[in-house]
Amino acid sequence: MPLKALFGTFDSIMMHGILKNYRRGRNTQHPTQYIVEVDGIETRAKASTLNGKKVTWKSVAEKAITGKIMAAHGNSGAVRVKFDKGLPGQAIGTRVSVSE
Repeated sequence: MPLKALFGTFDSIMMHGILKNYRRGRNTQHPTQYIVEVDGIETRAKASTLNGKKVTWKSVAEKAITGKIMAAHGNSGAVRVKFDKGLPGQAIGTRVSVSE
C-alpha cells in the first residue's frame, strides 16, 4: 500500500525538528524567534512549503508553548519560528513537533 494511502498528504503528517538557536545577528538576539531544523527537509523550496504551520515545544512538566513557522532560513532547509512567548535557554537542542 502506498504511503500516501496510509498517511494522507504530506501536509497532514506530524513532523519533528530540533531547535538550533535563537534568530540572531552580530549584536542582537531575538528571544521569541528560533531557527529549527525539520527532519526530512533539506532544501529551501521544501522549507518554504512549511510556512504558517504550527510548532509546539513541550517542557519537562508537559507545559506546551506554541509558535508559527514564518519563513525559510538559509538554503539547507532550516526555518524561522516565532513563538508566542520566549522559551527557556535549556530548550535549545531539544525536539519540537510540527503540525497543521
